[in-house]
Amino acid sequence: MKLFLLLLAVELCWAQYNPNVEPGRTSIVHLFEWRWVDIALECERYLAPNGYGGVQISPPNENVVITNPWRPWWERYQPVSYKLCSRSGTEEELRDMVTRCNNVGVHIYVDAVVNHMCGSAAGAGTHSTCGSYFNAGARDFPAVPYSSWDFNDGKCRTSSGEIENYGDIYQVRDCRLVSLLDLALEKDYIRSTVANYMNTLIDMGVAGFRLDASKHMWPGDIKAFLDKLHHLNTRWFPAGTKPFIFQEVIDLGGEPIKSDQYFGNGRVTEFKYGAKLGTVIRKWNGEKMSYLR
Repeated sequence: MKLFLLLLAVELCWAQYNPNVEPGRTSIVHLFEWRWVDIALECERYLAPNGYGGVQISPPNENVVITNPWRPWWERYQPVSYKLCSRSGTEEELRDMVTRCNNVGVHIYVDAVVNHMCGSAAGAGTHSTCGSYFNAGARDFPAVPYSSWDFNDGKCRTSSGEIENYGDIYQVRDCRLVSLLDLALEKDYIRSTVANYMNTLIDMGVAGFRLDASKHMWPGDIKAFLDKLHHLNTRWFPAGTKPFIFQEVIDLGGEPIKSDQYFGNGRVTEFKYGAKLGTVIRKWNGEKMSYLR
């Protein structure tokens, strides 16, 4: 009995590492910037018949609308609220896409932007994908709501408020990344708000999350909001199934923040592989493909 309980505990602890794909399926395709209606059709017409296991989608939440340059891809990484309307479609279209893809065995993985809100110079007004009012200068996001109390401006140790030294773990995790307003994730209110957003998506039927900018969050803060997440929707997943978690931690060596510091929360994207592969393809430093075998 003790052995059974131990094995059960180990299985539950490692559940967030399971991608939750259907048996015999292993590949997850990234349909970056695709519309929800198009992803639904792609699941039904191509991905399911060809054995794909899932789709990583672009951030579905409301973001600032940037017109100079005109509507760049990176505006979607500048949240204004957690309302589910973006240039990929409405909340109703998102729900329909998740349902239709799940029904043919292709699961959905959400790119979750929860480290920060929009840039500090994004201005004030309703120039957002749902039309919600915000004031970046005042740190006021009433559609969440977040206020100036919910950001790390007073915690950052640099005079500019920006990350100035990637050798300082406190700057990397407490200061603004390219001026993006850094959320104070040590506060339970922030953790609960983030978890509520993710739980809305879980209840809708998504299978997991890519955590954007994980390197810029403390691993303990990530664990705190992950611990608040629901189990996956039993319409498509076994009871008690945890969401699959994979984290963006850029670790190419030479910095104090290492990818293995995040292993306890889920999987981590391996950036060294891509860097090494590029070196091999370009035949730099005498590298050969045999290195990767």
